[in-house]
Amino acid sequence: MKLLPLPLPPLLSRLPRPPRLSSALLGATVLELAVLAGHLAVYPFGLTPERRPPTRPAGTEPGSGGATALPATATAVAAPPPVVLLHGFVDNRSVFLLLRRALIRNDHGHGHHRHLESLNYSPLTRDIRAAAGLLGRHVEEICARTGHHRVDIVGHSLGGLIARYYVQRLGGDRRVRTLVTLGTPHGGTAVAPGAGIHPIVRQMRAGSSVIEELRAPAPGCRTRFVSFWSELDQVMVPAETACVDHPDLDAVNVRVTGIGHLALPVHPTVAAAIREALDAPVTGEDTAPADGAASVA
Repeated sequence: MKLLPLPLPPLLSRLPRPPRLSSALLGATVLELAVLAGHLAVYPFGLTPERRPPTRPAGTEPGSGGATALPATATAVAAPPPVVLLHGFVDNRSVFLLLRRALIRNDHGHGHHRHLESLNYSPLTRDIRAAAGLLGRHVEEICARTGHHRVDIVGHSLGGLIARYYVQRLGGDRRVRTLVTLGTPHGGTAVAPGAGIHPIVRQMRAGSSVIEELRAPAPGCRTRFVSFWSELDQVMVPAETACVDHPDLDAVNVRVTGIGHLALPVHPTVAAAIREALDAPVTGEDTAPADGAASVA
């Protein structure tokens, strides 16, 4: 496990670095309120699932009249892996509106198209394990539909924890190339609103059975982890709980300064760093997954 920042000092250095914590916290709180107001305005538009093209029959291209397509490894290799965006607790896909636009703009500048999909899971979901199983089924469907063998995932808060459980405990490392988490309670958080009411929130607390499962050995895990955390994140207590700290995982923890929990998926400089992480090459990223393969680097 590496605890060094991503090789992105020009990007991260542009994040505000106020001289005193009190002024930093005040500025971050004001920004959080502004982000919350904007998110509440667009929240209703994210309640319905995304419209997706129908899954094509295996071995055919859309509009081909049933003609046999080239093998997936040949047709998909030119494009980067699909990116799956997974929201946090009592949220929906609208939280990624700005990040999605930033990733699409970056694709146009690089001359390639990155397939993006935002998934909604029900706020009535009561178990991280069940949500991770559902994510796994979605990933399999996306791979079948796009012809890619692997995907990248960006998860905010609880979404990152669901994705990590899928990768680490349900064999999802064979499908997930890079997992980017934003303010995710990898070590469990001491502050969780409604912890005594909603079971899935209790699972985000330090010492829960889910958090303890994620501490278990994970030899040979093939997924690369990039975790963004902020010292001003008031939902993550302590703030460092949003770091991936596991000896078996290929993990890079990126400290973000001057912003809070809600701003992580919308801040333009964080979006630029996420793009850098997703664009970074990974050994064997376009080869078919095979049981027993070495961890990706």
